[in-house]
Amino acid sequence: MKELWKQNKILYLKAVMMGLLPLLCCAVTCAIHGYGIKDIYLPASDWNDELFYFKQVESMLTYGCPQGYFGFNESHALKLSFAAWSPVLVFPWLLFGAIFGWNMMSPIYCNILLMSLACITFVLLVKPKWKQIFLLTICFSVFTPFSYYMLRVMPECICFSMLIVYYGVLEWYQREKKVAGLVWMLILSGVMTLMRPYLILFMIWPMIIWIKRNKKWGIIGGVSVLCVIAVTYWAINHYLAAEYFTPLFKTDWLEPFFRGEIFTGIKEVFSRLWYDGRRFLALTVEGIRSGFTEGAFFTGYLVLMGLFLWQGMAEWMKKNKEKAWKYFYFAFCFFAMSIALILMYKMKEGSKHLLTFMAMGIFVLSGMETKFYKKAMFFSALCVYLYSMKATDPVDYQICFATPERVEKVEAWEGIFEKELTLKEEDTPNYDNVVIWVFSDTLADSEAEESCLTDWQMLYSLPKGFGISCCYDSYIIENFDTLKSKYITIPTGGVIQELCESKGLRLLGKDDTVCVYQLR
Repeated sequence: MKELWKQNKILYLKAVMMGLLPLLCCAVTCAIHGYGIKDIYLPASDWNDELFYFKQVESMLTYGCPQGYFGFNESHALKLSFAAWSPVLVFPWLLFGAIFGWNMMSPIYCNILLMSLACITFVLLVKPKWKQIFLLTICFSVFTPFSYYMLRVMPECICFSMLIVYYGVLEWYQREKKVAGLVWMLILSGVMTLMRPYLILFMIWPMIIWIKRNKKWGIIGGVSVLCVIAVTYWAINHYLAAEYFTPLFKTDWLEPFFRGEIFTGIKEVFSRLWYDGRRFLALTVEGIRSGFTEGAFFTGYLVLMGLFLWQGMAEWMKKNKEKAWKYFYFAFCFFAMSIALILMYKMKEGSKHLLTFMAMGIFVLSGMETKFYKKAMFFSALCVYLYSMKATDPVDYQICFATPERVEKVEAWEGIFEKELTLKEEDTPNYDNVVIWVFSDTLADSEAEESCLTDWQMLYSLPKGFGISCCYDSYIIENFDTLKSKYITIPTGGVIQELCESKGLRLLGKDDTVCVYQLR
């Protein structure tokens, strides 16, 4: 150990420095707002996906799986009780919670730890020079989505850290050519594909390497791995995912192909690429001009893709073909994901998925051999402009800190739920353990039919094990007498509250913005 320390003490110093960087960035981000990391308070967030992730993990750690259904318009998975997203996404939180316990700060601390471990692993694998450490520190610090997502209960940070480690293993394999590197790339890319299907793009590189090492077994093994991943993903999506309000992927452009109308299908694909591609570019221009969030993400993404192409061509001219192909490969992954976004995703939701690619791209960028650091410094300046100076959207760039009013309200509802809600532990999961969260309702005394969003943050106070079904008001009104769930959360003063009162339902709790009734 002593000899190992003598040989690698500078490397270990770099690893420790990079390992502390995520914590430092989060601390500075909070300090800019006048708070500390410990002041993060999840119920102050306006991102409702976080509620589902947090409560599902809480239930899994307590009971193995939620005892009530998570779903949308009372949908539920065929097996167990998860929402629309793969439970594979949250496995690091589960491990962290099993070891350290689970509370509202647990996912934040876990995210920071994951990013720190990813940075440490990257340094130990890649062995960057001081120049690269310097560039990486700058790029990491000014790419503020790192900090924003570390301070949220969103799985993006988990994806960030896994893809960064993947890139570190790729660089290590290129240097050492050891089979262990190939195996780890396959494992990491396989798990990432189960988390987010588009990350299968990063399985292409190790597959090619495998085939080059042994053509016969590479092809057989590669096809076998792809089949296992595909079947596993299908099984998770089919059995463990609840149906969302609308399809998570836009696949209508595939219908002509299924009908055998090949030329019509090709025409539909190019039509979609043309019209939605123009919208993609228009949003990019708007992001540059005003900092519009989706466009800002598109801009950074396209710039990174361009830098990879530029560096690939530069390495090719210098006869460094292995390095050139690496940069071309990353540019291809970025390009393929942009096509997938245009064809299959909504622009706003899709823009967030691009951040995972950009997170890895920053680590790739820091290792480029360029004069005067021009590529890294240009991208850093762009990040300062887009993600700091223009980052003014109060929702997309929100940091959720505790306020006395919010804490008091959540604690008040915790007392109400503890008194009024009883978890049924037989024949689980069941609808007796489900609370409907009506997304919005029309105010009863509004002549203009004014809509009001439900103050859903109080649902963080639900007892462990309860499921949440997010429902549209139209679904509730149309199916009121046949609703399967036992409890319902609605805005105070809305049409649905009047309906609950007319039916004589029992009121469990109420404040000036939200009320909860027992349906049966």
